[in-house]
Amino acid sequence: MVAKVLTSQLYKVVFAVFVLTAQLLFSQSKKDTIKEKTILPVNIYKKNFKEILPAQTLSGEQLERLNSQSVADALRYFSGVQIKDYGGVGGLKTVNIRSMGSQHVGVFYDGIQLGNAQNGVVDLGKFSLDDIEEISLYNGQKSEIFQPAKDFGSSGSIYMQAKTPTFRNGRKTNLILRTKSSSIQLFNPSFRLEQKITDKIAASFSSEYLQTDGIYKFRASRKNNDGSTAYDTIAKRYDSDVTSKRFETSLNGNLNNGNWSIRGYGYLSDRGVPAAIISNGFIPRGSRMRDENYFVQGQFRKKIFRSFETQFKAKFAYDYTRFADTLNVGDTALRIDNTFIQREVYFSSSNLYSITPNWDVSASFDFQYNNLDANLIDFSYPTRYTSLVAFATTYQWNRFKVLGSVLGTFINENVQKNYNAPDKTEWTPSIFASYQPFDSNDFTVRAFYKRIFRMPTFNDLYYTMIGNTLLKPEYTNQYDVGFTYQKLFDHQNFKGIYLKVDGYYNVVENKIVAMPTANLFRWTMTNLGNVEIIGADVNLQVEINVGNVRLKPLVSYTYQSARDLTDPGESNYGDQIPYVPWHAGTFTLMADYKDWSFNYSGMYVGERYDGQLNNIQYNYIQPWYTHDLSVQRKFHWLSHDFKASFEVNNIFNQNYEVVKNYPMPGRNFKLILSFML
Repeated sequence: MVAKVLTSQLYKVVFAVFVLTAQLLFSQSKKDTIKEKTILPVNIYKKNFKEILPAQTLSGEQLERLNSQSVADALRYFSGVQIKDYGGVGGLKTVNIRSMGSQHVGVFYDGIQLGNAQNGVVDLGKFSLDDIEEISLYNGQKSEIFQPAKDFGSSGSIYMQAKTPTFRNGRKTNLILRTKSSSIQLFNPSFRLEQKITDKIAASFSSEYLQTDGIYKFRASRKNNDGSTAYDTIAKRYDSDVTSKRFETSLNGNLNNGNWSIRGYGYLSDRGVPAAIISNGFIPRGSRMRDENYFVQGQFRKKIFRSFETQFKAKFAYDYTRFADTLNVGDTALRIDNTFIQREVYFSSSNLYSITPNWDVSASFDFQYNNLDANLIDFSYPTRYTSLVAFATTYQWNRFKVLGSVLGTFINENVQKNYNAPDKTEWTPSIFASYQPFDSNDFTVRAFYKRIFRMPTFNDLYYTMIGNTLLKPEYTNQYDVGFTYQKLFDHQNFKGIYLKVDGYYNVVENKIVAMPTANLFRWTMTNLGNVEIIGADVNLQVEINVGNVRLKPLVSYTYQSARDLTDPGESNYGDQIPYVPWHAGTFTLMADYKDWSFNYSGMYVGERYDGQLNNIQYNYIQPWYTHDLSVQRKFHWLSHDFKASFEVNNIFNQNYEVVKNYPMPGRNFKLILSFML
């Protein structure tokens, strides 16, 4: 069996090498790259010449001003996004784009996807913003063809771009010292060191320590089916403590017509796992989770000829998780102590050929190896071999742009025990188009269609007594139509406007919904069959100057109807799927005056229903809202900068739950001090 797998993979590698060699032989003309101007200086949205779908983007100082502890917190300000947060600093935080499920979201760090073959979910609470320069969100996929095949393989993508060392005024060393503390007993020091080695090579090293007892007050109340109060009390959350260490290092270099980078990452944590507050149970259960995550990755990019460009990416990742809990079954205490080890090896080759300045074609080949070990009884010990081949082209004719791609996915799995899932071969297409109906670049209409699927995770297939090797993959079909209006004004007060509106229709086939059980780390799988999603996203941003004050208001709104259409005979037919609100929105106002900065952000999430399938009163979750404020002050001392920031989160002490039975913190305060040498 192993020989068969290796032979199959070898054939695919040979095929990819043949394609790339053929491209080299036909390389000729020079590629001309032209970039559109950025409309708004704040750079929340950016476009280039051949980009068809604009990304939602937060970068630089904006990330520091959004009262965000982690990447998950920052993503709340994007439209079309639902964040599942299980409470406090230690709670699991996952992202869902346009109600298609967290497993359909590709999360990329410094250009390479973060994987989790075990459950398909990336915990964004593990990623600090200190080392991230920019976060971008793409619906469908990044409208770029010079990228790895895996970049074509998600229904939506989040790109976290790590900071690259920059040196000004002849400096060769940069050092940033930062510490954060909060009213929830947070101690969070960090530093980042950047060193210029030569004119073309620079290195960076950063580290962060986070410790919190996670204790915060919350109000818990529940009603009986007859409307009477079951309980209503003030309690404290005790099981959300975290101690974590993060370290990261990188080496970046420039070449003639190219660049390269190597990055190493490590994250170690020991945390309490917040338990659901059920039946007035406020005593912590004592669940613990320990994580060790490491990866090393590198990339190389170079223009070989005037019309041919190539890039290689590679990664090795090792993830260790230990989960311990005690369950009371009757009068018996059942002790759980499970360990899971994942290994991943990834390689990618991407190639771009410019036929004309307005017509590009690309071919990409990726190979990925995943395996999972666990100390579960009768565990299957699965190994997955994934090969992907992507072919894409983009063309521009006057004011019309089009991009088409097709992705081939070939999956083979082996197990040491029991039965493995059958092999999978699938070709999935996508097409994107945009048109500027007027001579100016102010107004653009666009549309796209994409079909893609996700394989069931190792937990879905092989978890002891829960997994099902015959589980079907989950497919999505996305249809999107929208427009963008962006314009700068030469006016004393009104400087610019950006408006982005999208309407979309998504169909999810064989949808698998993962819901946490009482111990959070274990998931029960519910196959909803078919889900129909109709939605709209609206983003509006303007920039205004009032005297010496610069104002940047930003509004985002999302409407979604995500209905279960599996079986007309079931009572939940046509109901909204769990945890998807019909209405959600955010408002952010940034104000700058000399060395002072002020930020306000408000968030609203409308009514929705919890993890039970029926939309009945008992499963109803009320709307919630929060208001956050922060103020920053910059100081200059000699050639160094010092910045102090004070935040007030949940100003009005709103009691709310993102996930039912997992109460969120009330009003809390945070102080951040930064010193740049």
